[in-house]
Amino acid sequence: MGLVAVTAVVSACGTSGPGETNAGSLKIWALEDPVLNKIENQSIDSFKAGGGNGSLETFGNDPYKQRLRVAIGSPQAPDLFFNWGGGNLKEYVDAGKVADLTSVLDENKAVKDAFIPSVLNGAKLGDKYYGVPMRGMQPVLLFFNKKVFTEAGAKPPTTWDEMLSLVDTFKAKGITPIALAGTQAWTELMWAEYVLDRVAGPEVFKNIRDKGPEGWKDPAVVEAMTKLKDLIDRGAFGSSFASVGYDAGGASTILAQGKAAMHLMGSWEYTNQLDQSPDFVKNGDLGWVAFPSISGGKGDAGNLVGNVSNFYSATADSKNLDAAKKFVTNELNKDSYIEALVAAGDVPPVVGAEEKLKKSPNPDYASFIYDLVLDSKNFQLSWDQDLPADKATFMLTQLQEFFLGKVSPQQFVDAVAAR
Repeated sequence: MGLVAVTAVVSACGTSGPGETNAGSLKIWALEDPVLNKIENQSIDSFKAGGGNGSLETFGNDPYKQRLRVAIGSPQAPDLFFNWGGGNLKEYVDAGKVADLTSVLDENKAVKDAFIPSVLNGAKLGDKYYGVPMRGMQPVLLFFNKKVFTEAGAKPPTTWDEMLSLVDTFKAKGITPIALAGTQAWTELMWAEYVLDRVAGPEVFKNIRDKGPEGWKDPAVVEAMTKLKDLIDRGAFGSSFASVGYDAGGASTILAQGKAAMHLMGSWEYTNQLDQSPDFVKNGDLGWVAFPSISGGKGDAGNLVGNVSNFYSATADSKNLDAAKKFVTNELNKDSYIEALVAAGDVPPVVGAEEKLKKSPNPDYASFIYDLVLDSKNFQLSWDQDLPADKATFMLTQLQEFFLGKVSPQQFVDAVAAR
């Protein structure tokens, strides 16, 4: 969802380049991140101190995806590779390129139980586990401007009906009810994801992902999109959302300046606001709540959407498979690793991190995210990550047309179901 800056430069942090191998040395691939790569290298140092060996190679977002697609299944493949779980991982699993980690997790129950179930399930396909979480969690939250709400005598919504009422309240005051960066369809996708979940529960989208386009024809999809259309037509996003961007700070700035009351965005919004509008955050005017429930819906009000976590998965043909399994079961839930993630501002996906999060750079916010995920029954990976790339791209295009009023709920469903 645009979280990682795309770069054409490929950098290597380890000693081995792609295509080179050191006997018994794990080759680990991950995305380029100046802060988190240091922590990942520290985990490798810890592995070495226990008698293992390995090196980290990092890549920009798009170069990484391309490099992995070419390398996996070849002698140049890494032993462990970074991924997003879900459908992003499924295509490699279906091709027989990923090792099943179920037995090693079952044999190391303390390790399996160390991770929050809804997050660990992000790399569970069918009844098998194909990855172990290795970075923080990034659920989508409803952010709001506390000052704007106070001046309107309003409270953040806990139900869909309250959300609709707030739209009318803020429109009457000349304030855009909800900021939306409509130049980028992934920001609109968050609304479709949550509304469908609240209306129908997680199974409808899982059928879409696992059983193909016919899954879109479930009547619940049209029902959810109709509710979303009602919100759009009510004027929730104002009249100029199609020209507002996110990467340039447009939607976030509108919220911080009080020109909008609410903003649905991933948990990284807090850091963005702290960077772009530090006084807004430091003065305590930035608020956040979970997405509201929908009366009569089948979805649990605690269900989440967003970036579940990132995972390390092992290649099925790795000559160092035993070492790879040892790494993911020994290093990723160690106190030193978790504490390093917390210090970097991440919210680790492990059980029992409450005390560690009190030392986070933003303890109240980090604890809110942690408790939200800990209590969630289902954490849905963003649809554009969970579907094959071509289908996701088409879906996002149709979604923008839908938000602009160019296609109806039924036309949206018919289009994506025909792919």
